[in-house]
Amino acid sequence: MTPVSSPLASTVWWAHTFDASERLTRLLDENELARNARFLSQADRDRHLLGRAMAKLALADLVGCAPDKITFDLHCRSCEEKERTGARPGNGEAHGKPYPAGPALGWQISVSHSGEWVVLALTEGVPVGVDVERISHTRDLEGLAGYTLADTERDEWRQLDQDRRIDAFFGYWTRKEALLKATGFGLSGGLRRVTVSPPHTEARLLSWEGGGGPDAAWLSDLERGEGYRSALALLTDRPVKARVRTPVETSALLRG
Repeated sequence: MTPVSSPLASTVWWAHTFDASERLTRLLDENELARNARFLSQADRDRHLLGRAMAKLALADLVGCAPDKITFDLHCRSCEEKERTGARPGNGEAHGKPYPAGPALGWQISVSHSGEWVVLALTEGVPVGVDVERISHTRDLEGLAGYTLADTERDEWRQLDQDRRIDAFFGYWTRKEALLKATGFGLSGGLRRVTVSPPHTEARLLSWEGGGGPDAAWLSDLERGEGYRSALALLTDRPVKARVRTPVETSALLRG
């Protein structure tokens, strides 16, 4: 009899942008404050602040240390691959996916934001990616589909009724971006290289064109209410038990 693997635990935190507060800036280090200041709009500064504050407070609670002891190393897998092959010199500013360091070394996080929501996903020892997108009725979806959807996905998408296409498009997008973020490539990895199941069916990774794809992946949609689509991905062949914390719980975490 084949042994059944125990589920991996992953925690998802949701924050509403009204939780952004100037007092949270005390949690940011010098580089994070400088990056926050470079955002042109207050809304973007608030979303960046919430993502960093949530990550530091949640990780500090998990590992039992002060939030200011939590630090992150930034790695862009696409740039690192280019540097490795000599296609790009390695002299740029650190950027890319944040990896916890210090007392939280070994944990993995992913942050996404859109509209009025910021989402954080974290897990121990396994790459994780999360994405949230506000559904837009004003985007040129037909044009974006050529950039986003693989051929088989675009064929399935075009068979949908017009009123279902908008929601489905963002369903495809969030599933793909969650997977790309988990690998560390992000959007530079190429959305069309990733083929996922149609958004009205169970979330699954179907194929990954070219190199850099994961050996295994767990994928699931997340519920964020009308007007949004969201997805969570972990690079594992084990089942995953995701604990979703409510915005009320996140507010309490940020106040603490």
